[in-house]
Amino acid sequence: MTTTVTTATARPSLNERFNAAIYEPILALGERRGTASRRASLLGDLRGSVLEIGAGTGLNLPHYPATVGELVLTEPDPGMVARLQRRVARRECAAASVRVVPAPAESLWFPDAAFDAVVSTMVLCTVPDPAAALQEIARVLRPGGRLVLVEHVLSPSARLARWQRRLARPWAAFAAGCRCDQDTAALLARSGWDVTALGAGTWGGMPRIVHPLVTGSLERPGDAS
Repeated sequence: MTTTVTTATARPSLNERFNAAIYEPILALGERRGTASRRASLLGDLRGSVLEIGAGTGLNLPHYPATVGELVLTEPDPGMVARLQRRVARRECAAASVRVVPAPAESLWFPDAAFDAVVSTMVLCTVPDPAAALQEIARVLRPGGRLVLVEHVLSPSARLARWQRRLARPWAAFAAGCRCDQDTAALLARSGWDVTALGAGTWGGMPRIVHPLVTGSLERPGDAS
């Protein structure tokens, strides 16, 4: 039987509740057009102790396998946390233990080498300091641990990249700070991650400025042979 543990958070504001309420409807078409199956493929072979950053409303929860003994979900937004806690309480996950922690990705409340894997799905684009978040992820991963991710990124197409840069400000205003023009692969490389294993993809069912994806499972920096 799944054990669920939640950690209390601040009461969400009206704006936070509204943003959390519209989050899944906005992503619904993308989920139907391949994102849900991509989540299942990425997460299906995880095991041990797993940390997910920016868990949002919990769209990844149904895709974690029973081989995950401990799942810790971090999310800084109180509106998202409230919905995430309700989803966890409904036991929508096969992991043995699920815990919700209201924490930002740049300041994780865990000891060094605490997790076998860290999961990041459509998160780093919105984290205020993604370089600090990547340092924290590396810190909390055990030797041999992996970062499993799918993130939308700056397009390799010069034409689309120009539009991403032009629309970056209005998109961020609409999408709660999301940066449609962030070159996450370059950011990972500068932070010491070996990005040669990253694959490319398309976020179907979403606006073109967030179509380009990178996805994969990356070894903790310094662990590659």
